[in-house]
Amino acid sequence: MWNLPTINMARTGQNINRLRKLAGLSVKDLQEIFGFATPQAIYKWQQGVALPTIDNLVVLAAVLNVRLDDILVIDKDTQMPVGA
Repeated sequence: MWNLPTINMARTGQNINRLRKLAGLSVKDLQEIFGFATPQAIYKWQQGVALPTIDNLVVLAAVLNVRLDDILVIDKDTQMPVGA
């Protein structure tokens, strides 16, 4: 068994939603910034169903004026079987 950190998607989504609101941005604003045809990706991020790609995460941090660590919620020491 390995003890590895994992991203808590639900809490990361909550962070994205909270930070977006603190920045005074709407979902539509983020949709336009990222050039998405629909807002579905943003909603999926906020709901913890999906995570932004690393390049979108870097842009999101810049737009929200935060560090990547301020967006991601890491659960430490999640046990994973070897070879998983």
